[in-house]
Amino acid sequence: MNQSESRTETATLKDNIRKAAHANRREQPNKDEVSQKIVSNFMALPEYAASQTVMFYVDVRDEVRTRHALPEAIQGDKRIVIPYCVDGELELFHLESMDELEIGMYKILEPRQDLRQVPEKRLTPQDLDLIMVPGVAFDRNGGRTGHGKGYYDKLLEHAPATTPLVALAFECQLFPEIPCEAHDIYMDKVVTEAATYQGRGRTGPSTA
Repeated sequence: MNQSESRTETATLKDNIRKAAHANRREQPNKDEVSQKIVSNFMALPEYAASQTVMFYVDVRDEVRTRHALPEAIQGDKRIVIPYCVDGELELFHLESMDELEIGMYKILEPRQDLRQVPEKRLTPQDLDLIMVPGVAFDRNGGRTGHGKGYYDKLLEHAPATTPLVALAFECQLFPEIPCEAHDIYMDKVVTEAATYQGRGRTGPSTA
């Protein structure tokens, strides 16, 4: 099989896994209750205790729900950061109050437009001590696939090598193996309602 055929096969496999994962996630019962368990597991990690600046994602559609935990996180001793999308790139915002959010395009909760250019609100991936990562499907080795647009891949490429990448997922989003390419980034941990899986991370062996 040549390189082009291999890439086509990988893309097809990923697409099939995404479709299955989306279906599983839609059918996940008790999303609020299960999400609370997953986020509690995340906030109980030693990596969370050791960090000063933590990126949370704000859930959309059927993702593990995180917004319920943001007020508690903001009131804690961490600097809480959330991403938002601008022209296909993720920008980072220092969130200090839920009042700083509004419903944006596609009904996604985002930082208010009038606050986005405030200098002290803007951060870079290099500022992050811990990154919470969403995704469509994962494996227990930290393999991940998103929606295929690469937004998070671009962000994670610029994060410090020492910054843990921790994915949140329902158990129903886990598959035996996610086919990964050289540019794909493995998670350090995958946290579900049932367990915390130790991933390969960015320092693990290459899949190129």
